[in-house]
Amino acid sequence: MFAAQKIAVAGHQVVIFNRDLKPGGLVEYGIYPIKEKMKFGLRKQFAKVLGLPNVHYFGRVKIGVDDLTIEDLQELQPSALIISSGAQGYKLLGLPGEYAKGVYSAKDFVYYYNQLPPYPAMDYSTGKRIAIVGMGNVAVDVMRWLLRDGPERQTEEVIVVARRGPLEAKFDRKEIEHVDMHILREEFIQEIERVKQRCAACQQELSPEVLAETTFPFLKNPIREELPPKLSFRFLCSPKEIIAGPDGRIEKLVVTENELRLNSQGGTSAKATGQTAELEVDTMIFAIGDKHDPKLGLPMGQEGYATAHNPENPEAPVFEASDPATSRRLEGIFVVGWARRASEGLVGVARHDGEVGAAKVIEYLASAPEKPSINPEELMAKLVAKGVRPITKIELEWLGRAEAREAQARGLNSFKYSDDESMLKAIDEEQVRAGLAVAS
Repeated sequence: MFAAQKIAVAGHQVVIFNRDLKPGGLVEYGIYPIKEKMKFGLRKQFAKVLGLPNVHYFGRVKIGVDDLTIEDLQELQPSALIISSGAQGYKLLGLPGEYAKGVYSAKDFVYYYNQLPPYPAMDYSTGKRIAIVGMGNVAVDVMRWLLRDGPERQTEEVIVVARRGPLEAKFDRKEIEHVDMHILREEFIQEIERVKQRCAACQQELSPEVLAETTFPFLKNPIREELPPKLSFRFLCSPKEIIAGPDGRIEKLVVTENELRLNSQGGTSAKATGQTAELEVDTMIFAIGDKHDPKLGLPMGQEGYATAHNPENPEAPVFEASDPATSRRLEGIFVVGWARRASEGLVGVARHDGEVGAAKVIEYLASAPEKPSINPEELMAKLVAKGVRPITKIELEWLGRAEAREAQARGLNSFKYSDDESMLKAIDEEQVRAGLAVAS
């Protein structure tokens, strides 16, 4: 959206294709549900982008192996093609038993509770004892949902399984503060004592004072209210095997203990030992990073969609797509945001990357051969002929009115439908209502 805005303001016609009916991507379906102020502000900015007369929107159009391929888009002869689809895949654990019931990726689980179709209609049931693998902000969001905000939760304990030590948590301090009242102080101190010697081998001091200033600020307050359900941590452990019960649902998670070692870059790495333990859990959610979806149709490199090499400045970001087999740049194709670097930074970082990439596109267009503008009406007709029902800017406005009316009727700050069929029905009903208003 921000790349489209920058290019449109520079005077170019921009056509946005979006897999989802609504725009926004992870802003709409990734930011924690109750962060309404943040979402409202970003939705408002996106409405301004779509309000530009030279920005055209086609929602509910899947690029890749579904509605349109990269080759189909190139046949439209655009002056440039910008891939800003994010990192749609996720890294798997590669464990025996990882396809058991009750084992989910954090990305899918976040889509589920953020109501991205079709995830709300799928089974993401959780039980009483839940293991979360990972220590980033996404993992904390999942903890928060399971411990505090999930409407149907039956959580008794959430166990965070962390490959490395407490000083290497990746979450923000302000995020962990949303859930740290569920950590039992004495149990947490016992866990620190359990791994203290292994962390000391890498010159890491695990005193409560150091941890309070770095990753776990709740340790500053020795007298505080501790609330159920319980949040516990298992540091220096990696999942080794998932054991399913008779019903096919996860019953136990086998973890292996890790040693912490300094690596050649000055950081640390975890090395598995022969010692294992079993955790009795009925749900497991892993948040170990995202990756790009090869089905989109772009050549893949080591870090995702392949981009060109810049020999003069290898550290500088490169936005031009390339074919790694031939080292040839793909003329007029650019990659921005998480589509360029998966999971790098939050919304602000992705926005900056999109805008810097858009500036490179504008530079490219200044010397590129001029091509005829894409006719939005002809493009709509082509998509309809393929059996696709694209969503336009005006239909998004009608949907917004319908959802605002529904929120008011339910006494909510905001409301959104959780499946495409309901959204399409609401759009159709709003069109009828608008027509009646005109007729009267």
